[in-house]
Amino acid sequence: MDKLGLKKREKLPDALRVLLAEYPRDGWELDPRFDGLVRFWLDRHLMFRRLMGEMNSATEALLDKKIAPDRFAGILAQYGGMYVNGLHEHHTIEDTHYFPILSKKDKRVGRGFEILDKDHHALDGLLADFVGAANSTIHAREDDAKLHEATGHFHKELRRLDRLMDRHLVDEEELVVPVILKYGSSGLG
Repeated sequence: MDKLGLKKREKLPDALRVLLAEYPRDGWELDPRFDGLVRFWLDRHLMFRRLMGEMNSATEALLDKKIAPDRFAGILAQYGGMYVNGLHEHHTIEDTHYFPILSKKDKRVGRGFEILDKDHHALDGLLADFVGAANSTIHAREDDAKLHEATGHFHKELRRLDRLMDRHLVDEEELVVPVILKYGSSGLG
């Protein structure tokens, strides 16, 4: 298995984080190039993290019987749909437009964009697992025993997806933002 694959890595290699040393995270917002595109990009990532947090909270509430199954189903359908559809759209734009342009701005980090593209393909499978587990949970809400089992399985899938998605988002932020801060956002639209 690829040691830089999403399921294996703890961070991108230092050679791909070379611009992060020059543009550390704690200084991003102070940089004059922290403009609309960077802020928008990070806001999208924040939205995905918030949606995940809402789904985790609702799932734990269902496991603790603090929320009705039908209420949970509505929350999961709304937030889960926003999460999956938003990620597919976000990743498609990155893979087809942003990453090809950004990878040419600094050849030292080009391999990082290939890794992030591979992450997107790995995440497609994880999102499919998420949707399957979510649907199983929603469909089991008429039977308490089946609901508890399906919710437990879904909660494990959710935690796994959350961990891997966070790894991807952090790596993406630490690669993309320094490139834009150093070279600007021209050509990105």
